[in-house]
Amino acid sequence: MPSLNVAVIGAGVAGLLAGRELQRAGHQVTIFEKQNQLGGTWVYDPRVESDPLSLDPDREIIQSSLYSSLRTNFPRHVMGFSDFSFTKIYDDSRPFPSHEEVLKFLNDFAQQFGLVELTRLNAEVVRVEVRNDEWMVESRTGELTLEEVFHAVVVCVGHHTEPRVANFPGIEKWAGKQIHSHNYRVPEPFRDQIVLVIGTGPSATDISIEIAEVAKEVHVSTRSSSVLSKLAIFEKFNNHSEIDYVDESGRVVFQDGSSVQADILFHCTGYRYNFPFLKTNNVVTVEDNRVGPLYKHVFPPQLAPRLSFIGIPYGTSGFPLMELQAKWISLVLSGQLLLPSKETMMTDTETFYKSLELHGIPFRHTHSLLMKFDYQDWLADQLGVPPIDERVKKIQEHFIKILFSSEGIKVGLPDENVKVVEKVGEVRLSSELVLYDVLYIEEFNHNLISVSKLIATSKIDVMFDTKACILQDRSTKEIVGRGKEENGLYRLEVTREEEEQDQARRFWRQSNNVTMCKEAVKLNILHARLGPSSVSKMRHIGFCNS
Repeated sequence: MPSLNVAVIGAGVAGLLAGRELQRAGHQVTIFEKQNQLGGTWVYDPRVESDPLSLDPDREIIQSSLYSSLRTNFPRHVMGFSDFSFTKIYDDSRPFPSHEEVLKFLNDFAQQFGLVELTRLNAEVVRVEVRNDEWMVESRTGELTLEEVFHAVVVCVGHHTEPRVANFPGIEKWAGKQIHSHNYRVPEPFRDQIVLVIGTGPSATDISIEIAEVAKEVHVSTRSSSVLSKLAIFEKFNNHSEIDYVDESGRVVFQDGSSVQADILFHCTGYRYNFPFLKTNNVVTVEDNRVGPLYKHVFPPQLAPRLSFIGIPYGTSGFPLMELQAKWISLVLSGQLLLPSKETMMTDTETFYKSLELHGIPFRHTHSLLMKFDYQDWLADQLGVPPIDERVKKIQEHFIKILFSSEGIKVGLPDENVKVVEKVGEVRLSSELVLYDVLYIEEFNHNLISVSKLIATSKIDVMFDTKACILQDRSTKEIVGRGKEENGLYRLEVTREEEEQDQARRFWRQSNNVTMCKEAVKLNILHARLGPSSVSKMRHIGFCNS
């Protein structure tokens, strides 16, 4: 097949991968980026929209949904690409790095593969439409509007800009303030306020904990199965059932009959897929967050292969998945791989939708890949490349459980599976430190790789060498915890201030149900809670060595 002229819309992770793979396949590529720099979702913008709920159609749309303190949900070594790993340390050595670190990685990737030259910055795509088997792309840069014709279009605009807002009786009369997490940057505006957070996802967790440092009270409305319903971290952090209704007095009534007076409703309720530029005469639609019909989340059968999407699925470490999708699209457009007939693709897609319905999965979760790796394996098989490494899958699986499962975080007093460890030394806490952490320690060819995620009010760094680890308060540099390797296990010791030392507990157990290790891989899983006036608790330290 001859070289095609391909438009890629968006210069985030998906767009950069699409550009790299299409260029490798010999196609002419133009990447359109609305912002003034590449990076997509990972470009932080301190500005927020004039409408805190982002409902006003006349508002200036801010692309970024990042908050200042945001760190990745997955460790950096599962966020790289097959031939460009995320191992270089720029300014943030933490295994779960900041958004700034991710952006620097993406800029390095773009420079390495000549993608900067392919990208038009400040070029907003306002219309994409098929005409006589070709695609007209209309873009706008300042006052200049340009129409161009392409053989194919790859849509890579992400889905973290158009907020979904909760709706319940009485909301139209609500007299208090409302905000969506899209417009959250720092906690200071919530000082001394009574805040009700609505939502159950990772952002709701991060933001609830962060604003609790300054708010008068933080209340969270969740489903009973959510992670947040298990996290009673602060005395002023209150969990509630789902909202029944609100009224003009500022009262919020929950489905269990309880109520609270709130100053602010904080919607951490996710985002909508939105493609306002795409004109397909309803061949491709978005219905209750289902983009469809899409064959394997990528190709609309009636317009394939000249229209495709990258990055629609969620609930998995997106970087490796998007790389597989980009490779698939490039090979299909090059004629090296063939798609089934339009009829076959439509039948396959309809069968998939029916299976979701049979399992009670609503429309809005059509593109969820939580705990599902067969899709990535299918893509890898199509491409003839190795599937995602089993160890990487297990790491992803565990963190997905942490983020989305009611069983993800467990804290409590020791049980029959926990053995008390004698006190080794004394470490003081300098301030109110609350730590929920997951530590992985893996050995690959005798080189330890550490992974840690802090969802906490404290600013704690976790540092490892080959024989020990320490927890250090980032502000005071005071050591607040330390670990030592003992027969392949890391034992983490943490103590409280003197008046609480007699209450402190240090526990460890060897996990009998961790089966993810192979090739002499060591795995430690630690969940810890350190509260300013509560018993220190250590649980779920798992170890295996195969």
